[in-house]
Amino acid sequence: MSCARAALLISLVASGLGLASLPGLAQGFGFAGPNDRRPTDIEADNGIEWRQNEQVYIARGNAKATRGTSSVSADTLIAHYRPVPSAAKLAGAEKSAAEAFAPPPSGTGPAPASGGGSTEIYRVEADGNVRLATETETVYGDHAVYDLDRAMAVVTGKHLRLVTPRITVTARDSLEWYDDRQIAVARGDAVAVREDGRRLAADVLTAQVVKPADGTARISRIDAQGHVLVSTANEIARGASGVYNVDNGIATLAGSVTITRGENELRGKYAVVDMNNNVSRLLSALPGSGGAPAAPVEALIVPRSTEEPAAPAAPAARPGAKHPPAAAK
Repeated sequence: MSCARAALLISLVASGLGLASLPGLAQGFGFAGPNDRRPTDIEADNGIEWRQNEQVYIARGNAKATRGTSSVSADTLIAHYRPVPSAAKLAGAEKSAAEAFAPPPSGTGPAPASGGGSTEIYRVEADGNVRLATETETVYGDHAVYDLDRAMAVVTGKHLRLVTPRITVTARDSLEWYDDRQIAVARGDAVAVREDGRRLAADVLTAQVVKPADGTARISRIDAQGHVLVSTANEIARGASGVYNVDNGIATLAGSVTITRGENELRGKYAVVDMNNNVSRLLSALPGSGGAPAAPVEALIVPRSTEEPAAPAAPAARPGAKHPPAAAK
């Protein structure tokens, strides 16, 4: 039987623990940044532990941290924290955040953490059945690390998956998020699959995320490197590198490009594949370059026979063999 589920509202007890609120994992996908003042709810079946000497905060057993509409779930959540400079030395948003979560004056509340100053969480780890979720995106993996200093999250493990309303991205080695650049990187046999089944695969896929002021975050562009493959209902295009525009459905490939449809194959330096309209063009120069053709375009067309196969000829009679008797009239 599971233990009673422990719950904690970080923003209400931060002064007693000396902890700032637990940051989220990806601001571009809706997770909060380190200066966000919204409360963070942490729940865990097997309890929540604060290790002052190690400066870590641990939630175990179906642990979940929620802020707003974003959440991080795992078997275990670990937050590492450290002392920060006094509020007088901080500027701008850092100063505001430090003052918001500073320990209370002596005699007015629980004792502050060792050192008497405020603290900040600089690293968050999630282990086992990791799930990072926002209103529109969900990342699955076995282990996740968010480095706040580098604004970088890395998810590893088996069956890595990023699910969005339009595209699902999988990878073998890792899924990474870089908050300052608003990009997500899938490494190792990376595959992006659209809702209609069309696929973009490569050794590495780099997705650019945009978040309009009046809308939700979405992937607008995917850059592909190494063994790039684009597949539609009728053909497969391959190249060394490529760029996929998610909004208009056009993929541009470069470097020893081949387009295969059945037994027919086209070869050239560049190709443009319209995945929405199933139209492909093989080009001798990069689109929009205005330069001279870099190399000729080649095609191997295999004709399809429309004739019925001839009936096999009757075997010749062996010398001396008797002819079969004629049919009676």
